[in-house]
Amino acid sequence: MTFEELEHTADVLVRVRAASINELFADAARALFSVMYGPCRDAGIVQRLTVEAGDPESLLHDFLSELLFIADVENVVLCRFELDVGEGSLSAVMHGEPFDPAKHAGGTIIKGISYSGLRIVKDDETYGVDVLFDV
Repeated sequence: MTFEELEHTADVLVRVRAASINELFADAARALFSVMYGPCRDAGIVQRLTVEAGDPESLLHDFLSELLFIADVENVVLCRFELDVGEGSLSAVMHGEPFDPAKHAGGTIIKGISYSGLRIVKDDETYGVDVLFDV
C-alpha cells in the first residue's frame, strides 16, 4: 500500500503517494476502504463507475464520494481498482466482496470526503495527495 495515516485531531487524514495519477486515485480508494473495513479480498463483485469534474481535486473528491455511496447502498467492500483518469473524467472497474459484518464491522465510519487541504501535487517521479475523511 502506498498510503499512510497521519495524526489528526478529529478526523482521519491519509497521505497517498504513487507513480501515476491512476495509481494515486486507486490508492486513495484503497485507503478509504481500508479505514472503513480493514482487509478485503476480490471475491467476484465487480462495479463500474464513471465520474466527471472540472479539476483533478474535484475529480478525486467526487470519485471517493461515489465510492462511499456505493459501499453504503450496495453493501460491498471494494479493494482492487482499475482506473483510467483523464482530463476531467475517470472510468473505473472496481473489484471486491459483499459486506460481512463479522469481518468488516471493526473499521471507522466515514461520513464524507473533505475538500480541506485536498491538493494533488506532482514532483519529478511521484504524485501525492493528503485526503481528509470526515468521521
